[in-house]
This record gives sequence, C-alpha cells and structure tokens, in this order.
Amino acid sequence: MAAGTQPVAGKARLEDVARLARVSRSTASRAITGAPGVSEEARAAVERAARQLNYRPNRAARSLVTRRTDLIGLVIPEPTSRLFGDPHFPRLIRGVNEELAGKDLQLVLFTPQSEQDERRLEGHLGSGQIVDGALFVSLHGADPLPARLAAQGVPVVVSGRPLGAVEITYVDVDNQRGAAVAARHLLAAGRRVVATIAGPRDMVAGQDRRAGYRQAMSDAGLLDRTLEEAGDFTRESGYAAMRALLARRPDLDAVFAASDQMALGAMRALREAGRRVPEDVAVVGFDDSPAAAAAEPPLSSVRWPLDEMAREMTRLLLRAIEDRSLPPRGVLLATRLVPRASSGA
Repeated sequence: MAAGTQPVAGKARLEDVARLARVSRSTASRAITGAPGVSEEARAAVERAARQLNYRPNRAARSLVTRRTDLIGLVIPEPTSRLFGDPHFPRLIRGVNEELAGKDLQLVLFTPQSEQDERRLEGHLGSGQIVDGALFVSLHGADPLPARLAAQGVPVVVSGRPLGAVEITYVDVDNQRGAAVAARHLLAAGRRVVATIAGPRDMVAGQDRRAGYRQAMSDAGLLDRTLEEAGDFTRESGYAAMRALLARRPDLDAVFAASDQMALGAMRALREAGRRVPEDVAVVGFDDSPAAAAAEPPLSSVRWPLDEMAREMTRLLLRAIEDRSLPPRGVLLATRLVPRASSGA
C-alpha cells in the first residue's frame, strides 16, 4: 500500500490494521473480536488503526472466533396482513431496533404461519448458527417453540406471560388490573349494563383482560355473561362482536373492548345502529394507540408501555446471550387509564 493512502471501506485487511497499530496480526485479531489477553494500550491502538483504515471485519471469520452471529431473531407468528396492518407491531419492532442501535447487532424477522413453519424454524434457530437469541411476540396457546429452543440452549424472551407451566423469561403488562380499572371507570360514570369485547382465549392478554373485566363487574354485583363477546384484537372482529352484543342486549350502555382496534370497530357498529358515543353507549379500549386519540370521538383507552416492553425484552435477551447461566425471570409493566370523550370524560 502506498504511503499516505487509505483503502476504501471494506478493502483494508487485518494485516494492514496490525501493521499500522504496530502489533502482531493475532493481537489485532483478538482486539477486533473482543477476545481477552490484549492490553488496553494495544486494543486502543488497533481500534484507532481500524477507524483510520475504514477496516470492516469479516463477519464470517469473526463468528468463528466469537461463536456469535450478531443477529437477533424476532418471531411473530401472525399473518402478514395483520403484521403490517396493525400499528402495534411496527411500534414494537421500532422499540427493539432502538435498543439494538449502536450495538453492531442486526434484527431478523420470522413470521411462521403454520406448525410446519415452526418445526422448520426450530431446526434453523436451534442450530445456533442463524441467530444468537430470539424474541417471541404474539404467541397463541401454549406454543412449544420458545421452550424447545430454550431447552437447546438458545436464549429466548417472550412477550406476555407464557401459558402453562413454562419457565422462560418474559415481559408482560398488568393486563388484568388495566382491564379492571377500565370497567370500574365505566361503572363510576353511572353505567350499569357494561359489556366487553374480550380478546382471544388462546392468548394470555385476552385471558387476563377478560379476567380483569369480570373481577370489576363481580365486585359491583353486575357480572352477566350475556354481556360478553370475543374478538381477535382486529377492528373487523370488534365490529362483528358489537353487532352481536346489540342484538342480544340492546339495553347495554357501555362497552370495554380489549384492544383499541376492536373498540374502533365497535364504535362503527354503534354509529350504524344509531347509538351515540358516549351519550348512549360509553366505550373504552386498551392499548392507547395513536388511533385512539385520533378517533371521533377520541377513544378512552388503557395505556401500556409498548416501546418499553420492546426495549426491556431486548435488554433481557442481550443479558442472556452474554451470560447463559442466568435463570428465567418475569417482568411486569404497569398500565394506566387515559380518559377521553368516548367514555364521557
């Protein structure tokens, strides 16, 4: 290399870095990969040389030394139509990416659509050659894939308390308390025929939000199972559930929906039925998504820290990757009600 010249990014060799730093090639390699046995002075010299020469380490070679891929898997077993149509998922992906920023790690998205897809994915991720660890979001039922991967030594963190007796690290929000607060808010406003559009029974969020609603209604002596319908967290399911509730219980005067999307669908059904919100029927959702504040009237909703959940999941996964002896743990994040016009606030 001619004196005074610098290779373009990605063209410099490790030998060039070692020569400029005045260390051996093996010392430069250990410094670049973060291996022990390198003095702080030598490590600093190698880092300066790498920056000066625009050196980019060969990822494959680095992986052989560190046994890392520098890739984090994000597994969302939902149809792609929902993945890109529900604002929940882009916000979560953004939160994960924000936590990974500056750590020289990349996110890889997996969207298994069937049991066969999950078996194939287990074969890929279980090898440890595809990702260093995996985040799981929006699990249905007692999905065995996270536990099977964890049993193979793959660090795993899931969103939501796992169903069944599974010891695995998770981050959840206090869905039950949030739903109870929403129902009590409607009762405190003088509503007495309070319905719910619950979430799916095969998801822990659906189960816990239904349980919170039932607890509040039971405490008030007003629990009535004819006031319950279920959806799948989508706007379309909220619309259909609201129509069914109106047909069965035309006297209802409030509804708690277990997601904002279902609440928005319910409000459409109420408008079509000639019911005013909140004068005739008060509505509260869950998520406090951007669509809640933009609704007409603005939707009261239970806020939970989606961005913080994504970041906390990522932090826990990175710790598990660094220290695989850490025991599983659960983190529960708080919720709070944001009252708006839809409930008469």
